[in-house]
Amino acid sequence: MMARLQRMFRHRWLDDADTRRAIPPPLLEKLAARVADSERRHTGEIRIYVEAGLPMSYLWRDATPRERAISMFGKLGVWDTEQNNGVLIYLLLAEHAIEIVADRGISRHVEPEQWRQIVQRMGSAFRAGHHEQGLTEAVDAVTEVLVRHFPAAAGSSNPNELPDEPVLG
Repeated sequence: MMARLQRMFRHRWLDDADTRRAIPPPLLEKLAARVADSERRHTGEIRIYVEAGLPMSYLWRDATPRERAISMFGKLGVWDTEQNNGVLIYLLLAEHAIEIVADRGISRHVEPEQWRQIVQRMGSAFRAGHHEQGLTEAVDAVTEVLVRHFPAAAGSSNPNELPDEPVLG
């Protein structure tokens, strides 16, 4: 019971101002540009979602950051791409949690262990408060995976199906 209360307190202690401090407007612009540049090289779509803490409804039912990431994957429409190759990079500040959720098109090609390795590499940067470094590494690693399995063909149409700007929750 005490651990649950401590978790709730940790999530309620952080707010939107903490998210904006971690990911200030200049970094939002850099990340959007990096995602846009990435998406010129492959046909996948990358979304970034960062939030300070879980909503109370998630905390009451002791939901995991993974559950929230999957929910945001759906709410942001990452699943709704032509080739089912969207990827969500999710960061939860209160728990220093990182999740990558990939749609079924890319999941056919990438083992869960490869996603875990990417998350582990990002984790040390996030725990040290180096959000720019961690998110940049995440976008670069996801880009490598998407370029390998869904390269953009020269001269073919490659529409931008989802916004490139990170979302702060």
